[in-house]
Amino acid sequence: MSFERIDRISEEVRREVDSILREDVRDPRVTGTWSITRADVTRDLRYAKIRISVLEDELRQPMLTALKNAAGFIRHELGRRLNLRYTPEVLFEIDNNIAYGVHIASVLADVLPQAGEEKGERADASKEEADDERDAP
Repeated sequence: MSFERIDRISEEVRREVDSILREDVRDPRVTGTWSITRADVTRDLRYAKIRISVLEDELRQPMLTALKNAAGFIRHELGRRLNLRYTPEVLFEIDNNIAYGVHIASVLADVLPQAGEEKGERADASKEEADDERDAP
């Protein structure tokens, strides 16, 4: 199978799992601010690894447990909605890339103003040196 087809199937699986989780799964542990960041379907269509990002730290583990418990139901619904030879087994994992990105942004925010202040001081010093050179005989 071509990679383009697998990518299209992966995107369709991502959309359908998102729809199933928002509309059909009634588990109270599936709450908070979350999003499905990626779905990777294997070339033989046997497995679909769903990466989910949960904004609240304290809700990550309970939600992952709820999703693993609902995997059979989600697979059944996928089979009903998608016309594929095989309905992939759904595997969930937490995607920490967004949380890591927020962490990096906060570190950069702490560092960059300090670097900007140093740069400003250097610019002032360079300006003074240039003025001194013009004034010198």
